[in-house]
Amino acid sequence: MKLNPASIVSALLVAAFTITTRPAVLAQSPPDFSGVYYPGQQGRGGGAGRQAGAGPQRGAPPPRPTQSAPVSDGSQGRSPDAPSLTPEYLARWEAIRTSRMAGSYEFDNSAKCLPPGMPAMMNMAYGMEIVQTKDRITFFSELNDALRRVYLDGRKPTRRHLDDPTYAGYSTGHWEGDTLVVETVALHPDSFIEGFTPHSEEMTVRERIRFAAPGLLENRITVIDPKALTKPWEVVRTYRKASPPNDELREFACAEGLSRELLKHRKSW
Repeated sequence: MKLNPASIVSALLVAAFTITTRPAVLAQSPPDFSGVYYPGQQGRGGGAGRQAGAGPQRGAPPPRPTQSAPVSDGSQGRSPDAPSLTPEYLARWEAIRTSRMAGSYEFDNSAKCLPPGMPAMMNMAYGMEIVQTKDRITFFSELNDALRRVYLDGRKPTRRHLDDPTYAGYSTGHWEGDTLVVETVALHPDSFIEGFTPHSEEMTVRERIRFAAPGLLENRITVIDPKALTKPWEVVRTYRKASPPNDELREFACAEGLSRELLKHRKSW
């Protein structure tokens, strides 16, 4: 049997192309974020990335708070790295601070058993479970049983979503290599950026989420709000993946606890 040299060369080129391109194809598969996570070392800007190895070890959760979401009453003023507010929204923050320092729960969403909102939800004060499928990623926070979904199938928020803001907002995302890029809009103006820093209905939250190291998830968050902020606010959160048997979240049942407190106080009315 006589072989055609040109055919041999073509076959070798096809084989070489298949071998060299196969790893690249595999590398495009997105990472799997599924699992239970607890807070790692946090920081502003690029600080947390340099401390990526810090945080709870061996997949164990941090000690649980003894009360719902510890939040400052504002008596120490604003932190230098807090979101930079416009005069209108700084005045709102001052009014909220005065109320909270007086012992009022009017602006304490945690005391009202309301969801922490975005991006405060991604602080993961009590831990969070991530469930990942091809078309969406679900974040379930143990704090107040808060829930958010990131849609990956190309859908966009409609006017119906924009006119009906929620605490978690409406999140869409896509993959850029090993990084999940997320944009969240339609956020309820009664929620807060962090602590009790207010925002407007125009706020957008952008995230870039990736594995900074095995089992260590990094979330670079940028908050944009032309009405409430003088400039975008950036923060980096890191989350340590839990190992069995510490990979179990508990029911928060805040509404049940609040109802009991109300009933207890109602007896004295």
